[in-house]
Amino acid sequence: MGAKQSKDFATEEQKKQVGKNAGQEESLSSADRIRKHATTHFGYSILSLAMRGLGEAPEELWELTELEKLNLSLNCLPALPPTVGALQNLVVLNLWGNQLASLPPEIGQLKRLRVLFAYRNRLSEVPEELSACTKLEVLSLANNQISGLPGSLVSMSSLKKLNLSHNRLCHIPTCVYGMKSLVFLHLACNRLENIADQIQALVNLKILIVEGNYIHSLPKTLCFLTSLELLNVDFNDIQNVPMEMYLLKKLEKLACHPLDKGLHIMHNPLLKPIKEVLEGGLNALYNYLNRD
Repeated sequence: MGAKQSKDFATEEQKKQVGKNAGQEESLSSADRIRKHATTHFGYSILSLAMRGLGEAPEELWELTELEKLNLSLNCLPALPPTVGALQNLVVLNLWGNQLASLPPEIGQLKRLRVLFAYRNRLSEVPEELSACTKLEVLSLANNQISGLPGSLVSMSSLKKLNLSHNRLCHIPTCVYGMKSLVFLHLACNRLENIADQIQALVNLKILIVEGNYIHSLPKTLCFLTSLELLNVDFNDIQNVPMEMYLLKKLEKLACHPLDKGLHIMHNPLLKPIKEVLEGGLNALYNYLNRD
């Protein structure tokens, strides 16, 4: 076979291979074409469709029932279809940075779900069916338009971290006081005027952030949360503090940096003598409150 014939033969073989690959691609189902983008990491089946400019999720996505972690963040999704409930192996669902006005009731069918990120959307309410996700440990609903939560969420006994900051809450939803496993509760930048006495039920709470509200006083029962390591009440209307504040031994200092552990109480209209006592630090305050 001459050089030219050999080259032509090779070219024909390449064309056949390309055609074969194209045929295989066409023979793949739509779900399989999406499945090709899934990866396995630390034993989890993961698919990221983040930052794709999606106005709606591909219908075939909900056929990938083996998925355990799904990232749909930073798209333009206005809604999720009821078929999201088919992904019953999901452990992590990331929906932040979309345009979701609601979550479908079928989200309650995700029985294995442990982490749900739905912050920076347009949610005004949360479906009561979410309470069926009893394994949920982390829930972020920050930066939405939520004014309340359904009472059914009280059954979320595994929830450890709850972020409701930057919403429209006028009071802490009653169901929150029943979430006994909470260690982190973020309620900054709402419209809260008080903290109910029931706060004492959250005995495992280590971090409580309520800065940027309209709270005028702290309940005595807050001082029974002796596991608290960070309490942020900056930018409120607090004039005084409970005499029992010295019981919060794990608040070791007056803190300024947002991530510092301790007591954050700046930018409040504190009355004398508390204002002056605080100038000597947290120990000075505790000594003053416990002087009897």
